[in-house]
Amino acid sequence: MFGALLRHYRELAGLSQEGLGTRIGFSKSQVAMVERGERPPKGEFVPEADSALNARGALSTAAMKLSFSNLASWFEPFAEEEAKAVARYEYESNVMPGLLQTEAHAHALYRGACPPLDDETIEGLVAGRLARQALLERKPLPDISFVLEVSALNRPIGGREVHRAQLLHLLEVSRLRHVHIQVMSPRRETHVGLSGPFVLLESDDRRRLAYLEVQSRNFRVSEQPHLGDLFARYGMLRAQALGLEESRELIERVAKDYER
Repeated sequence: MFGALLRHYRELAGLSQEGLGTRIGFSKSQVAMVERGERPPKGEFVPEADSALNARGALSTAAMKLSFSNLASWFEPFAEEEAKAVARYEYESNVMPGLLQTEAHAHALYRGACPPLDDETIEGLVAGRLARQALLERKPLPDISFVLEVSALNRPIGGREVHRAQLLHLLEVSRLRHVHIQVMSPRRETHVGLSGPFVLLESDDRRRLAYLEVQSRNFRVSEQPHLGDLFARYGMLRAQALGLEESRELIERVAKDYER
C-alpha cells in the first residue's frame, strides 16, 4: 500500500521513477522496488520523497506503519502457513534446507546468487531465512521431517570451516525429538524423488499444502490428485532413505572429513 501511495503522488507530480530518484538521491531501480513493495525505503527516502512530491506528510505518516518480513512477496503466503503448521516435510536434493542453514552458510549461499545481490538485499534475505527457523522451537512442537541427498551434505558452501559448522549444526538439530533427518543412501540405484525437491505442510485444521521451487520459479499445490501424490511420494522417500541413526552416523562421517 505504501508503494501504491508513493506511485500515486509521483504520477500526480508528473515525475518518472528516474526523475524522482534523481531529486531525492536514489536510483530508478530503488524507487521501482519500493513502489512494488519489494524493499523498504531506507535512509532519507521517505522525507525526501514526501517533500519532492508535495505529499504534505502523507508518505511520512504512512511509513510509520510499515513493517517488513524480509521475505519475497510471492513466498509470504506459504511462510505464513509454514509458521503455524503442525507438520512440515521436505525432500532436498542439492542444498541444505533453509530451516537447517546456519547464518554463515546462508550468507555464502546468497553471495553466490546469479544475478548478483547487493549486501543490503543479502542481509534481508538471511534475516528472513533465520526468522523462519523459529518453527523448530515453536510450541506446541510441530512434526518436522527432512530427507536429504548426500550431495546436499558434500558441497562445502562457504568453505571447509563454514561447511563443517553447518554439518555439526545439522547433527544438533537432528537430536531434537520432533525433528527427523534422514539421508538417502548413495548406494540406492533409484528412488521416487528423482523428479525434484518439494516441501509439504499440514495445518492445525488438517489442510494440506505443497510448495515446489526450481530455478527461481515456484508454485503451490493445494489440489488433488497432485497433492495426494506428493504426500504419498514423501512417505515412500522416508521408507527408501537410511534410518535416523544410520543417517546421523553418515553425517558425522562427512563432518569428520572437514576436520583440520
